[in-house]
Amino acid sequence: MSQSSFRLPRHILPEHYDIRLDLDFENFTFTGKVGIDLEVKETAQEIVLNAAEIEIKETFLSSVDRRVPISGVAYDEELERATLSLDEPLIPGSYRLEIDYTGTINNDLRGLYRSVYRDDQGNEHPIATSQCQATDARRVLPCWDEPDFKATFQTTMTVPAGLEAYSNARELERVEQDGRVEFRFARTMKMSTYLLAFIAGPFEATEPVVSRGTPIRVIVPRGKLHLTDVALENAVFCFEYLSDYYGIPYPGDKLDNIAIPDFAAGAMENVGLITYRDAYLVIDKEKASQAELQNSLDVIGHEIAHQWFGNLVTMAWWEGAWLNEAFASFMEMKATDAMRPEWKRWLAFANLEVPWAMATDQLLSTRPIEFEVNAPEEVEQMFDSITYGKGSAVLHMIDEFIGVENFRMGVGNYLRKHAYANTVTRDLWEGLDSASDWPVSEIMETWVYQRGFPQIEVRLVDGGVQLSQRRYLVTPDETDATLWKVPIQLRYSIDGEVHTKKLVLDEDETIVALDGELDWIVGNGGGHGFYRTGYCDTSFNKLISNLESLDDIERYTLVSDTIAFIRSGQADSAHFLDLVSGFGDEKEHAIWSAIIGGLGLLEHHALDEAVRPAFEDFVRGLLGPAASRLGWEPTAGESDLERKLRGELIAAMGVLGHDTDTIERCRAIVEDVLAGGSVDPEVATAALTVVARYADADTYETLWSAYRSAPNPLDQVRYLRSVAGVPVEELAVSTLDKVVDGDIRTQDGFWVFARLLTGKAGPAVWRSAASRWDRVLEVMPGMTRLRVVEGISALSQPDVAVEVRAFLSEHPLPEAARSVQQNLEKLDANVRLRQRETPVVREYFS
Repeated sequence: MSQSSFRLPRHILPEHYDIRLDLDFENFTFTGKVGIDLEVKETAQEIVLNAAEIEIKETFLSSVDRRVPISGVAYDEELERATLSLDEPLIPGSYRLEIDYTGTINNDLRGLYRSVYRDDQGNEHPIATSQCQATDARRVLPCWDEPDFKATFQTTMTVPAGLEAYSNARELERVEQDGRVEFRFARTMKMSTYLLAFIAGPFEATEPVVSRGTPIRVIVPRGKLHLTDVALENAVFCFEYLSDYYGIPYPGDKLDNIAIPDFAAGAMENVGLITYRDAYLVIDKEKASQAELQNSLDVIGHEIAHQWFGNLVTMAWWEGAWLNEAFASFMEMKATDAMRPEWKRWLAFANLEVPWAMATDQLLSTRPIEFEVNAPEEVEQMFDSITYGKGSAVLHMIDEFIGVENFRMGVGNYLRKHAYANTVTRDLWEGLDSASDWPVSEIMETWVYQRGFPQIEVRLVDGGVQLSQRRYLVTPDETDATLWKVPIQLRYSIDGEVHTKKLVLDEDETIVALDGELDWIVGNGGGHGFYRTGYCDTSFNKLISNLESLDDIERYTLVSDTIAFIRSGQADSAHFLDLVSGFGDEKEHAIWSAIIGGLGLLEHHALDEAVRPAFEDFVRGLLGPAASRLGWEPTAGESDLERKLRGELIAAMGVLGHDTDTIERCRAIVEDVLAGGSVDPEVATAALTVVARYADADTYETLWSAYRSAPNPLDQVRYLRSVAGVPVEELAVSTLDKVVDGDIRTQDGFWVFARLLTGKAGPAVWRSAASRWDRVLEVMPGMTRLRVVEGISALSQPDVAVEVRAFLSEHPLPEAARSVQQNLEKLDANVRLRQRETPVVREYFS
């Protein structure tokens, strides 16, 4: 465990907090009182605790028989601490520390901050809400704000009459007096400060559904209660599924899920009061796409999974944050797959979360899953694709390798042993080792503490197959000798009979003996491994000739790995184009998504305008038959994924294929949607994408007006994405103006900026942003600042890339240093891709 200067002394321990907050909605300030029961383990001359952006007015300390004078309070802004000086030494024993203080309900999306709800009439209603992870509880109250200082909490909040208030435990009573209402809540379980939650505003709640003795509710801004059925159904299912999976009763006294209009994160697992971006809870089922419905179920499952893994058992320090987040991400997949198996969530996982993680982990500038963190800004940088994506992928890999029931047993052993306590990563490995004959800890050490991931080469040899490993890098480095203990599942056919074989590859190469003549072999059987797979020509051709024998994920990985090898220069674009030409009869959405993504990659970075007509003809020829089979209207008995595929094919035909019939029909559909017509949400979303791609100024204003007047969060996001997808330079820059001027919610600024950079007008948007960089950063507070450069990798024109690198060298972002470094490396890789593949694509289509 790290013991940096940012860590508090360990000889004074909080055991219980009584918190009183009085919220002022006119001046957006608050007054607070906190009484903390302390256990002093060693003689002390001072009390040191965390405090930031709050002012301590009065404080005193007492024990059972005396009062200990406090002579002064000193603040350390860098370390975010307050030091209470004592007139006499504090001897070991039990004490009560009382502190009166004041603070601000800020606009920074952290601590206790201000959100605004706009009702259907356009009236604005203020909300006070909190976000304490990772190190921002200290902005709400003076406290020991580190995860292993677990304590119990009891909260009282006073707010203006007419508003509701919520905290982590159930409401005990409310008392109204002089236009104010005091809400008193029950005592919480023993928990960490980053899981505290304090919310007040114009909310209303569903009637509780009592499951396993726990009341479950969805809470939304007033007027939106009729749009909570989806979220409540998801919450109840996930609660019951996860209760059964863990085999441990839920540790809280209630489970509220509340929608917040302004939120830097997607959601937060606060004990008993989970906060979400409103789009995850406020859903019109009839108008929601499959992706939007899946996002709601995923996120709800993720946050409820945390109630055990993260809240009941908590990492000892933030270097273990990956374990919390990775496990919750892994469990959300299980919950979603259990509730909606027809969505094939693990196939979608291979198509979404795994490439997201690999896009960073294929860089020289990647990091290990777990690494030492100290300062708060370092903690914030833990919440990235490595923590969530790679972490969940390696857990999925080991789950499938040792057996899902063995894995579940090991997790249960871990949770029961460490309930209400704090752990380090090796504690989980010990739990899994206890339930498996495989050396889980030895395997996982190489995946958690080493950067990157391998590529496995499969080569047919006499008597079997040769497997070899080397590190996959988007910029290959032949000197890198990193080796992993790779849990490999081979799936192969001999004389028409399918077999599987498990092994751990811990050397650079090995021979696996197989009896008989191979019909085909898959080096990543089931697609569970977090690695790329390359094949010798003979084994690759055998796979292509037997696509119908491969699982969905195995066909997917053939396409995805081929794209990855193009990125790293180990294959060229012609190889990919030839490969996908054989997928015309494919039915799976995720595989088509990978194919379309690869085509989009080439179109953006490697397409010479002289051969664009031939490229568009290729796209229409490849996608057209599948699009025609699905048509434009859903049919009876059609699956959600078929509807989703229809939308993706329509968008690709219009954007990449420039199909004039598709474009015209999309324009008609958007007119119908804007007029209030009923259109399948997948088709409507696709049509908006196509129309935005060819929008003029009038169309742009129509889309912007639709965003401003959208009646629910999902519609708002859908229209905002279309606005940000308009490629006309002047219009794209005007969207950046709207971000900077505050016309677009702060929580959305970073992704709108990224989407603008990845579009055709990206260079113009970048230059506009660079000319007013300070103003751009001002509207990217908190965690969103870490993501401000996410779109720069699309700016692969060599002259633009030089500008970007030079600018960011002169304007460093210390709080996002790793993100800047990684995105610049992605940019360099895309520049090389453009230079290497443009001649290949030109020749292919000439």
